[in-house]
Amino acid sequence: MPIYTYNYQIPSYFDGTNNYMNTLTEKIFETAPYGYFTNQDVNTLFPESEDKRYGLVKRAIAGNEVIHVRRGLYCLAPKYQKKNINLYALAQHIYGPSYISLESALSYHGWIPEAVYTVTSVSFGKSKEFKTPLGIFSFNRVPQKVFYSGVDRLTDESSGDVFLMAGPIKALADYVYVYKKDWASLKPAIESLRIEQEELESVTSDDFDILFEDYPIRRVQKFLNGARKDLKI
Repeated sequence: MPIYTYNYQIPSYFDGTNNYMNTLTEKIFETAPYGYFTNQDVNTLFPESEDKRYGLVKRAIAGNEVIHVRRGLYCLAPKYQKKNINLYALAQHIYGPSYISLESALSYHGWIPEAVYTVTSVSFGKSKEFKTPLGIFSFNRVPQKVFYSGVDRLTDESSGDVFLMAGPIKALADYVYVYKKDWASLKPAIESLRIEQEELESVTSDDFDILFEDYPIRRVQKFLNGARKDLKI
């Protein structure tokens, strides 16, 4: 399941201590459906003065109403969030183009039992890591012919936010590339990641056809060929 920050709803523009919210916080509370926003959103809401925008953002952060996630990206503090922030969706605003993959995707699909405390993504650009107040977000570049091949566009039922998630076998292919695994079959993947054999039954022949064409990487193709033989599909 998606990872969330904790929050709760507030019924009005009070912050719980009989003080009104900062003007910026109030506007974002009204207009940002998913609880996060960018400098461009602030510019749209307050087009008249750059100094005013800077002052509003600075005061909202100092007043613990807004969290600075990274340059140009912010979110409302937990007590002002109307809905849970989906960190998978937020990851694509932190650095993109990108999609959720590797350990986060394998955990989301239920293929690995361990909890994952870093949101792991594959990026189109250079590999980067961001340590934010909401957690660590890592992005690893993986060369592909069609970047979003094997990636699903999913909707968080709670918030309505959208995020991009690699299918489980694609997440494994990305894992082989990023961690330089010399795997010629599924056995080392099953043993090292503790994948249950029954989870592999969801993989189809089409999944392998799409991925084999997409990864121009000999190490990944070697793994996909071996995995396909193991599954006899």
